Amino acid sequence: MTAVALVSARAARALDEDLPLLLAAFTAAGVQAEIADWDDEGVEWGRFDAALLRSAWDYTERLGEFLAWVERTAALTRLLNPPAVVRWNSDKHYLAELARQDLPIVPSRFCEPAEEPAAILEEFLARCAEEELVVKPAVGAGSRDTRRHARAAVPQILEHMRTLLGARRSVLLQPYLPSVDRDGETALIYIDGRLSHAIRKGPLLPRGVAATAALYAPEEISTRAAGADERAVGARILAALPFAPLLYARVDLIRDAGGEPRLLELELTEPSLYFAHGAGSAERLVRSTLARLGQTAPPGCELM
Repeated sequence: MTAVALVSARAARALDEDLPLLLAAFTAAGVQAEIADWDDEGVEWGRFDAALLRSAWDYTERLGEFLAWVERTAALTRLLNPPAVVRWNSDKHYLAELARQDLPIVPSRFCEPAEEPAAILEEFLARCAEEELVVKPAVGAGSRDTRRHARAAVPQILEHMRTLLGARRSVLLQPYLPSVDRDGETALIYIDGRLSHAIRKGPLLPRGVAATAALYAPEEISTRAAGADERAVGARILAALPFAPLLYARVDLIRDAGGEPRLLELELTEPSLYFAHGAGSAERLVRSTLARLGQTAPPGCELM
């Protein structure tokens, strides 16, 4: 029997709403699927035909350890998505690379630990027309250590930046686009390079609220029909990547002041895929996973 590890983390297991649906879909396909924590030293990764990264959401403050695990595990089994994708996507500096390709990215400015944050902030504010901005770590997930600031709150912004920089973490500055409060974000979910479904994610950063101390900020999720312009941007971004069609990908978009969709984040490592909002999406992921292993789903497990 084919065996697949669904890679999670102890703190995330009960929070990952995709896992029960994915377990059921693998079971229906005759696959032995098992949830395993990425940092559990007792797991024998070599006994799995594939390890599917799902909710290893605590890796962001242990990136070196996580990437070392990625390399070790990929030598023992088929890791999906592959190590090159994980290395590239686990640090938001990839946004600068995409911006250099003239892709529609939310304007982003990085500040490195060796740089003077006051000068970087002054430069950013000179180019930013919005009344608010977002400060976040370049390696982060779930809005942890992320805050929304008024542009006039320079002392608070610098304190936030210096706290992150003092921990040797690169900082990302982005404008807070007002459309988020009205329209939320659009997340496009792709399976095997094809658009599967889309969701709306409500605003995550209330004004004046401290960064979440939880594994991720509370989310308001609903099904959304993606606009043609959003689908076009998502296709452009995925086509620009230096990787073959990926098993899974999530493209998070928000609209700028002119109403044009821009990339906020590209989630290729361990994103929620919101199977509950896409009929048959868990089954699609199972079928595509098996195809990468040179197998097909048995009769009765066709795509919905």
